[in-house]
Amino acid sequence: MAHGVVQVTSTSSSRWRRRSGEYETLAAALEAAGDGDVLSIAPGTYRENLVVTRTVTLRAAEGLGSVRIAPAAGVALTLRAAALVQDLTVEGQDTSVAALLIEGCAPELTGLRVTTRSAVGIEVRDSARPTVRQCTVDNPAGLGISLLESAGGLFEDCEVVCAGQTGVSVRGGASPRLERCRIHHSNGAGLSVTGEGTSAEAVGCEVYEIKGTGVQVASRATGHFTDCQVHRTTGDGITLDTDAVLTLSDCDIHDIPENAIDLRARSVLTLTRSAVRRFGRNGLSVWDPGTRVDANQCEIHDSTGDYPAVWVSDGAAAVLDSCRVHDVPDALFVLDRGSRADVVDSDFTQVRNTAVSVSDGATVQLDDCRIREAATGAWFRDHGSGGTLAAVTIDDTATGVIVTKGADPVLDRCTVTNPAEAGFYVSAEGRGTFTGCRVTGSRGYGFHVIDGCRSTLTRCRTERCERGGYEFAEPGPVTEDCTSDRAAEQTPDIGATAPATAVAVQSFGLLGGVPQQGSAPAEPEPEPAVRDSDDVLGELDALVGLDSVKREVRTLIDLIAVGRRRQEAGLKAPSLRRHLVFTGSPGTGKTTVARLYGEILASLGVLQRGHLVEVARVDLVGEHIGSTAIRTQEAFDRARGGVLFIDEAYALSPEDSGRDFGREAIDTLVKLMEDHRDAVVVIVAGYTAEMERFLASNPGVASRFSRTITFGDYTSEELLRIVEAQAIEHEYRLGDDAGDAILKYFNGLPRGPGFGNGRTARQTFEAMVERHAGRLAHVTEPSHDELQLLYPEDLPELP
Repeated sequence: MAHGVVQVTSTSSSRWRRRSGEYETLAAALEAAGDGDVLSIAPGTYRENLVVTRTVTLRAAEGLGSVRIAPAAGVALTLRAAALVQDLTVEGQDTSVAALLIEGCAPELTGLRVTTRSAVGIEVRDSARPTVRQCTVDNPAGLGISLLESAGGLFEDCEVVCAGQTGVSVRGGASPRLERCRIHHSNGAGLSVTGEGTSAEAVGCEVYEIKGTGVQVASRATGHFTDCQVHRTTGDGITLDTDAVLTLSDCDIHDIPENAIDLRARSVLTLTRSAVRRFGRNGLSVWDPGTRVDANQCEIHDSTGDYPAVWVSDGAAAVLDSCRVHDVPDALFVLDRGSRADVVDSDFTQVRNTAVSVSDGATVQLDDCRIREAATGAWFRDHGSGGTLAAVTIDDTATGVIVTKGADPVLDRCTVTNPAEAGFYVSAEGRGTFTGCRVTGSRGYGFHVIDGCRSTLTRCRTERCERGGYEFAEPGPVTEDCTSDRAAEQTPDIGATAPATAVAVQSFGLLGGVPQQGSAPAEPEPEPAVRDSDDVLGELDALVGLDSVKREVRTLIDLIAVGRRRQEAGLKAPSLRRHLVFTGSPGTGKTTVARLYGEILASLGVLQRGHLVEVARVDLVGEHIGSTAIRTQEAFDRARGGVLFIDEAYALSPEDSGRDFGREAIDTLVKLMEDHRDAVVVIVAGYTAEMERFLASNPGVASRFSRTITFGDYTSEELLRIVEAQAIEHEYRLGDDAGDAILKYFNGLPRGPGFGNGRTARQTFEAMVERHAGRLAHVTEPSHDELQLLYPEDLPELP
């Protein structure tokens, strides 16, 4: 029931129409009104579901806040005509529909307050094009504003003050323009733009206090944002996914705990005159082939976490033109074959670790750039990694440029000034071509090339290098027209550090001319012979206990062997995933079985070598995001042709992980397992419950493993058999009653989570040997039997 009356003023001059009238309900007033009429609504609460189908004006007679449209259920206000609506409060209580619905029309809404607990605050659909000014939406139960079905329109000076889901959702080909709007306190994304043909244009808008991602653009949608701010989210600031295209001009992305901007799956971002600051993970995170970011005149700075400011991986590309990156742990990390970064006229300063890192076959091109106050200026880390640095200046670093592990960059006219250690450092089969490069004021060497690396130096120069201009620890570098300010120097810099035994070695210094080639490399050690599968299976069968484990392994081996025979017969082999999960307590033989499993696969020709590489969290997780990926890759490479065994794998995903770097190791491992599925078998091991959590930590982890094999605890009888085997191996024997005493001892041991199983058996045997030695140490001439026999008194005390 209305608390007031509705005054209808007719603008029609027709004699068939009343010019004005008063109605007790809005529905009656709308029924009587014609196109162009004005409905002046008296203060009150109107519990009606209004549907406007004529071009009328609805306004609160006494201004904003005096009129409430608040039905008990259903859509409170539906607009299907180009009406003008002013200063109303719309309240809905139906969680299945919108509070305010605009369909297929172009109304004007000014000064509305949508305060509701509906599915949607304002829904615009069916190609509607409203003009919405100075309106607010408060909907803690659902979406703030939703545009779909090719809708659009203009939203000026509007505000979503609260949303239980996404603040503004744009999809289904919709294309709104937002000017000076504010979206905050939503529990989904602040602004989501999704779907082919969908777009959003935002000017002077602000998205903040979001429990989730600030802005999402996905699935071929596009966006154009100018002079906007995104800040104070709990997730990423801006995400682009699946062919999304976004342009940001004069924008400010700041105070983001995760990635400030994250791009994936062929998305494209153009970033101009914008700032990215105070971010917890990456400032720019760019992933996947075809994904690209072009940044011009931008500033990325003040990281609050331990991650690189710009991360480019999995074949993505980044272009930085006239940008500044400063006050960050690492500036630019480029990883993976096909990944590329092109940087022009840009500055990297105040970098705690590495300014530019290139690894896993990625490439970079730096032209006329400046790197200052970093631990390492540029680091080309491994085989296939390279690119070009041209006219780059590097000042006040520990090391200017590092080249390692087969990387082969080109450096042209680069200058390193005041390095604490070396200007250019090459080791571990790194290469590199250095032309017209210069090192000045090094507190170490100018060029330090070791391990016989085949670098090429042409027209390079060093000045005021404390330890020497050029240090070649052994022959390798090729030099031409290189000079140093040490004009009187006639002996190579190698003499400064060469060991005394190497005094007579030929000079490899530059002042003596081009170094001669070193001796031929030693022949590689032959691969160990692969044992016959029957021999390895025999060793497996000889292990104490583990009956169910042996059955599982034999089942796998049978499947693989028959699959290979089917292939040889021209038949399709079953698709098998050879990666395994081992669960169980410590000391139950997981590592031993993993080693034998690798040998068996090698004997069947499934793996090249079958060797075992055992690692734990400490071997995979580094100090920052870049080093973790590199450590994981290195461990995987060591295991090529064999088995990578990750003990206590659950430690990579602790329960309270936060921004733990183990997550990066898992992500890297999952990708490597997919890319090189035939080169390495991965076995992850650990306690049963913890391993269940590990498998759930990443959507791709569980799918990579074919099966889980559970290793049960040893029985006391099996532990006794292990002690007996240890005694035989070490030429001891168990004396009378010793077996029964050992069995009783194992029955009395507490078996908590830390019980060592096989390790406990071995430790018990070692303790008996020690007590036996203490017993016989005072016997002048013990007999042969006395030197071998172990008795019950040699057992340690029960804890």
